[in-house]
Parts: sequence; C-alpha cells; structure tokens
Amino acid sequence: MSDATTMVIFGASGDLTSRLLLPALGQLLTIEPDREVRLFGAGVDDWDDERWRTTVRRAFDEMNADAAYDRVKDTTYHKLDITDPSELTSLFAMVGPAPALYFAVPPAIAAASCEAMTKIDLPEGTVIALEKPFGTSQASAHELNEVLAKLLPENQVFRVDHFLGRSMTLNVLGVRFANRVLEPVWKGEHIESILICYDEQLGLEGRARYYDKAGALRDMIQSHLLQVMAVVAMEPPATLSEQDLRDATTAALRATHVWNDDPITSSRRGRYTAGTIDGRQLPSYTEEHGVVPENNTETLAEVTFEVATERWAGVPITLRSGKAIGAPRRHIQLRFKPVRHVPTGFTGSTDGTTLTFELGPDRMSLELNMNDGGDEFELRKESLSADLGAGALKAYAEVLQGILDGDATLSVRGDAAEQCWRIVQPVLDAWAKNEVPLQDYAAGSAGPEGWADN
Repeated sequence: MSDATTMVIFGASGDLTSRLLLPALGQLLTIEPDREVRLFGAGVDDWDDERWRTTVRRAFDEMNADAAYDRVKDTTYHKLDITDPSELTSLFAMVGPAPALYFAVPPAIAAASCEAMTKIDLPEGTVIALEKPFGTSQASAHELNEVLAKLLPENQVFRVDHFLGRSMTLNVLGVRFANRVLEPVWKGEHIESILICYDEQLGLEGRARYYDKAGALRDMIQSHLLQVMAVVAMEPPATLSEQDLRDATTAALRATHVWNDDPITSSRRGRYTAGTIDGRQLPSYTEEHGVVPENNTETLAEVTFEVATERWAGVPITLRSGKAIGAPRRHIQLRFKPVRHVPTGFTGSTDGTTLTFELGPDRMSLELNMNDGGDEFELRKESLSADLGAGALKAYAEVLQGILDGDATLSVRGDAAEQCWRIVQPVLDAWAKNEVPLQDYAAGSAGPEGWADN
C-alpha cells in the first residue's frame, strides 16, 4: 500500500455510495488512522464540490468519523459520462497514477464504461471494482470478462461480494481447519446435508427497477450464497493466499450442479402477499410500486445442489433466500449423520449432531445429544455456543480495505463468476417455462405451506 491511495467512485451521487460506501470508508479511515486516501466523486448528476462534500461529511458522521473526514475534506466531484472515452481521459489526467475505480452504477453502465476504457490508456496501477451482478448469463459474464482482460490483469479486477467479508470467511475457515474434532469429519462420509439460508424481513423497499428483473434466485443464490457454499465445500487450500484460496473455491463451483440434474424437483419459488411484520403492514409484492406482475418474479427461492467431488458426492446442499419472512434464518447449517450404533438402554434424542454458523451477528453453535439431568438414560438436545465476533470492520469496509490494498483474495474471480451462472441456468430455464409453481406466502410468515420442512 502506498502512502496515499486514490479512490474514484463512479455513481457518486447514488444511493449505494451514500448508504454503504462512504460510511464504510469513514470507518476504515477511523480504524486505520495512518491510511491516506485521495477521494474523487464522479457521476451524471449536476452536483458541485460543496454538495458532494456535504454528502461525504454526513456519511462519515454516521460512523463518528470526524477526524477521518478531515483527511478527505478536499475531495472533489466531477460531472461526466463514464461511457465517454474522452471524458474518462480528462478525469484520469486529474486523478494521477494507481487509482481504484469503484463502479457504484448499474451493471450495464459499468460494462459500457469498461468497453469505453479499452479505447484509452488507463493510469498505471489502476484497479477496478464492480458490483454484482456480473453479467446476466454465463455467456454475458464471459464477454464482460474478456473486456476486463483487455484492461487489466485479473488480480487488479475486484468483483465485489460483501458476503465474502474477511471476518465471516475466516470464522468458517478457522473453525473448519484448525480443529481436529471437526476437520476430519468435514465430508459426506459424516455429513448428511447442508443448508445455507439467508432470509430477511424487508420487502421490496423501493428496489423494483432492479429486483423485479432479478428476483431472489439471481439476486442472492446465483451470487452470494453460491460463493458461501464454495467456501464451505472447497478442498483445503495450501495457504490463504489469493491464488490458493480462489483456486479452491472455484474448483468447488466447477463441480457443482443441480441435485439429480433435475431443476423441477430440486427447486422451489414463492412470492409474498400482503401481511404484517413487527407491526408494519406490507402490501402484496405485485402491488408494490414499479412491479410488473406478469414478470412472475420470485421473492423466495430455494435450490438444492450437489458438489460432485469425492468429499461431497451424494450430499444435498440447499441454498435458500427470501424477503418478507417473519422470523428470518441467516445461517450455514451442517447436519451430521446419526452414529451407527447407540447402546440399548438409551432413550430420547439420537439424531445427528448439527453445527450452525449464524450470519450476523456471527455465532457458532454445536447441538449435541446429551444425558438428561433427571434420567441418566434419557438423551436430549443441548447446544454449545460461542460468539465469533463480527470483526472490526463492516462488510463494505472490509471490501474497501481489500481494494485499496490491492488484495483480491476475497473478491470473485472471473471464471468463478461464469460458473455461478452455469450452475443456476437450468433452474432459470425451468422457471421461465413455469415448470416450477410460483407459490404464495403471506408477508410475515415462514414461507409457503410445507416449506419449513428443512
């Protein structure tokens, strides 16, 4: 890392910048007082420097980052079309060498801007950070990767997935690889099934322009949850370096396919109707502003996959995510097989052990069969739990830290992004043909009737 790093935010006047990026930058600069960042904002809105600085100041105030703001208070805003090569050239002449370019803009605009950059010379040492989705299919992701390859080496391209934040990933890897009681049994010989679930209480929240074209499968499973699955399912890497870790996760994705290669029986989808969550009334999804009911967009998706390796063959791995869920589950859950033999005389619970990683706040619990205090022969379920800690930084601050340090370890590699589209394409095709029913569930419920069986 150089003494001063340059960061350029494309889409500086947008919601992502003010809601996530700037507060994260404020927190990062507060925790790392020796880090120096030259900050530039760029966008199509007719802002001046003062309005931009006010936006930055408010975001930093959210994180009590007054001292950090003093180090970026001279930041400037530049109105420009980031798909115009000549305007980009003018901007790069001002920002100098080795800028980190963060695309906080819709994917189509980011792709068009990258194409424009192939017509000009980028500053030496440039890195590019892109938000998901990375393309809309395996073919389009490949096309985008080919454009990016013309611009920069792969390790200077950051495909951002904040679910791969350093603390969450290292918590799972630390528990898995540093404990002899778990490391030898982390395989299909001992594990019966895996569930990775990320539900939320929020509804559409004004995101119809994006979400009604994406849905839960593309928004969460195709990107975030498949990446989490790859961390859980990968073979042990030699090191936690960028190449070794990304080689291991990508190999797991290459081995992944829909369970039994049957997207009809291995997937489910639902859409919320009107309901109440914590006293807040939500309308039916189809009545949300900007929604086109004929799109048949799902707000709850569940798909079961198999990682066809020696370690995991025959183990169902289910990924699920939904909106407007009353009691949302956010966890990675590994269910172990029951022991082969329990001595005659014991009664009660003899089900397999369950290991659960809660995602936010990060917590681990191990559910075991233990003797009941009243009857020594009666077995009951008891949980041993531990707080894993949320890490010093918010997820997006961890993302920015990696970008500004030039460390792409926890970003998504180009071939991995393509594999994620390949994996879900059979499900997308089946849903487009309405071969899988779109089931209703009331906002505030656990999902459609019968879905709580996993």
